[in-house]
Amino acid sequence: MQLCQDRGWPLRCFSAADLQTIPVPNPSPVVAQVVGTPSVAEAAAIAAAATPNTPASLRVSKQVIRHPDYAGAVTLAIAAAEQEYTGRQGHLWLVGTGPGSLDQITPAAKAAISRADAVVGYRLYMDLIQPLLRPGQLIEAMPITQEQQRAERAIELSRWGLSVAVISSGDCGIYAMAGLVLETLQAQGWDGHSPMVESIPGISALQSAAARVGAPLMHDFCAISLSDLLTPWPVIETRLRAAAEADFVVALYNPKSQQRTEQIAIAQRIFAQHRPPRTPVALVRAAYRADEQITITTVQAMLDHPIDMLTTVLIGNRSTQLYAGKLITPRGYRV
Repeated sequence: MQLCQDRGWPLRCFSAADLQTIPVPNPSPVVAQVVGTPSVAEAAAIAAAATPNTPASLRVSKQVIRHPDYAGAVTLAIAAAEQEYTGRQGHLWLVGTGPGSLDQITPAAKAAISRADAVVGYRLYMDLIQPLLRPGQLIEAMPITQEQQRAERAIELSRWGLSVAVISSGDCGIYAMAGLVLETLQAQGWDGHSPMVESIPGISALQSAAARVGAPLMHDFCAISLSDLLTPWPVIETRLRAAAEADFVVALYNPKSQQRTEQIAIAQRIFAQHRPPRTPVALVRAAYRADEQITITTVQAMLDHPIDMLTTVLIGNRSTQLYAGKLITPRGYRV
């Protein structure tokens, strides 16, 4: 133990009960009688190098080494592991980086990113936080369609004993990676402790968009994603009708892509049935980024303006007003 402390090596220990179950090429009845297992060095080497899916084999069988100046002996065996043993408990930080501008990222999120051994995320979002990354970090940027692969890779690295920051734009728990990482851990039989998991919230897209156009979320509101990749469109349409009928202020996420163009038109028709034609609508694209675009329009005219996947659509309720270029949804204080 002292040698490991002096050299900074991680130390892993096994009980005799664990070691005696491991087949080895050179068992010793003498050792079994003394310590309760027929092998220490070989069995420990195999146990340390094995993974749940990959058994280990010895590279060097048991060697007994003696020194003429010291009593006793040292027994050595060597096995090769697929990955280094760190001796550390892994940590997953599920990080929301806000709308994309560095000055909109919370101090807690910046700290997690800078402290992490590894940072995993969608390539665009990784580019946005590039100034926060540091030399020596493991950086893994993946395409937009590889959310499951990102979750699995982050968990794999954390089980190695690394601290891993999983990056999402906006808030990590709103249409982002936090839920998928936790679902994946659940499927793997996670015990709730190893790795440790911490969610670090960020400024969501609906908050960013609302801040740029006034105070449209002052009364009850909801968020609905128009992407039907994971949710059947009939379910989304049911939610749109319910929100429109209930007079919620509504934030529409993922409103339109190059292949998916009809959903935003259906949403517009639904809200036009339940809101006055001149109900204010804000189209906020890339909030707080260099290419930010803000359009204030109405339910009647919202489809006359460009809308894409980087746009958050805010649809006012029946009382939302446009005044001096700002959207205001009265809370009721002045009634």
